Amino acid sequence: MIESEVGGFEDLLVWKESMGLTISIYEQLKLCKDYGLKDQMQRAAVSVPSNIAEGFERQTNKEFVQFLYISKGSCAELRTQLYIAIKLNYILQKEGMELIKKAEGISKMLFKLIAYRKKL
Repeated sequence: MIESEVGGFEDLLVWKESMGLTISIYEQLKLCKDYGLKDQMQRAAVSVPSNIAEGFERQTNKEFVQFLYISKGSCAELRTQLYIAIKLNYILQKEGMELIKKAEGISKMLFKLIAYRKKL
């Protein structure tokens, strides 16, 4: 079982990093009046750690990997939306690119975790 190997999902570095990214997204969009994009970005950001947690709590490794893929997809969705937010000047270029770099790092972590879990 996954839990006995690692502890809780809260112990996973990728979950911790994605939680930090989610909080940063909320902080950056606090004053944004484009509620459609703001809502979509916040949903994508929340989806990343949420799917890691949900997959971790599932009964099989196969399900965990499936939820990690969903999380990775949400991370790509968020990066796309960050590019849009930068182009529309909702987020400053410097801050936006830092968030994109964080999202890319999380995506790489997810890729490595998926590869590791698929071998089990």
